[in-house]
Amino acid sequence: MAAPDPQSELKSTPLSDLHEELGARMVPFAGYSMPVQYPTGIMAEHVHTRTHAGLFDVSHMGQAFLVGPDHETTARALEALTPSDFAELGFGRQRYTVLLNNEGGIVDDLMVTRSVSAADDGRLYLVVNASRKDVDYALLRQNLPENVRLETVEDRALIAVQGPDAVAAVAAHAPKAADLSFMGASSMEFDGIDCHISRSGYTGEDGVEMSVPAGAAEPVVRALLADDRVKPVGLGARDSLRLEAGLCLYGHDLDETTSPVEGAITFAMQKRRREEGGFPGADRIQRELAEGPGRVRVGMKLEGRAPAREGAEIHSADGLAIGTVTSGGFAPTLGAPIAMGYVAAGHGAPGTKINLIVRGRALPAEITAMPFVPHRYFRKPKA
Repeated sequence: MAAPDPQSELKSTPLSDLHEELGARMVPFAGYSMPVQYPTGIMAEHVHTRTHAGLFDVSHMGQAFLVGPDHETTARALEALTPSDFAELGFGRQRYTVLLNNEGGIVDDLMVTRSVSAADDGRLYLVVNASRKDVDYALLRQNLPENVRLETVEDRALIAVQGPDAVAAVAAHAPKAADLSFMGASSMEFDGIDCHISRSGYTGEDGVEMSVPAGAAEPVVRALLADDRVKPVGLGARDSLRLEAGLCLYGHDLDETTSPVEGAITFAMQKRRREEGGFPGADRIQRELAEGPGRVRVGMKLEGRAPAREGAEIHSADGLAIGTVTSGGFAPTLGAPIAMGYVAAGHGAPGTKINLIVRGRALPAEITAMPFVPHRYFRKPKA
């Protein structure tokens, strides 16, 4: 009997037919057939996002709700599995967090939103990584109290529009989007279609992510692409954009052995949680906060034009192996190769000279502060 075709087992997003129509090159990614690039190419897509607006299909991501009798109960249930403060999360606010294992390692990184409406209180909206959906959902179901349940969402698409023109382009159809500030979220209508929009994303640019009914995804995207400021962007440029922004990719820069302190994402841990603990692996994480971790995530800029990819060894200037590259590639905005990785504590100061070993050759590089390209998130001035 012939072996099954792995392509035939891939899932499709509600926008798959449109990707094909637009000439996308489709590749397997996290169990889905996804566009890696369109005919203009990764470089042009990257530059267009930085200068105008790029549209990304991220419908492969997992969408779900935690539902409890009230906000306090639901928030505390999630706090038992993460190091973030959800009890004090405001209405219509979103927060980045991580699910932890008992050793303080990161099971996944995800976004959590509290509804803007008091009528929906007791519900928290989750967006998790596609490759970790099953793991995350199993972890949640096994550990939630009896009065809090997980409801997965299977009938909605997720669309990201990122770049300096993104919010204006979306607001032409959903005017309320312009009222949001960074990490704010609300339900609203897009050309009469009910949707949920947050002012967030994973490129370092201003922009939004939109959850829409699966059947409405194509009309929404066609309406946006009719605007010359908006172009479709695939996984290739999504990766180079997030790398320039110094943002982690799960399974590469974060995994179940990595703590939030090692990963330099302690911004996800608010003061109360750092002090109180009460989350998985708290002993390790609080110790690392107090004493420093044994290794740290750093940014690296390479001399010359040759990039260093994931897995390349990082050596000190005197030849000592001190770490490993976890993400690397060419940064179109900088016109130079960059990388992220982990180095032993004591070797992570910006300005430290290092070598990255690529195919037996030492490529000179330097530890640098991140992000490589400044973030341009929109925050409203405080009154």
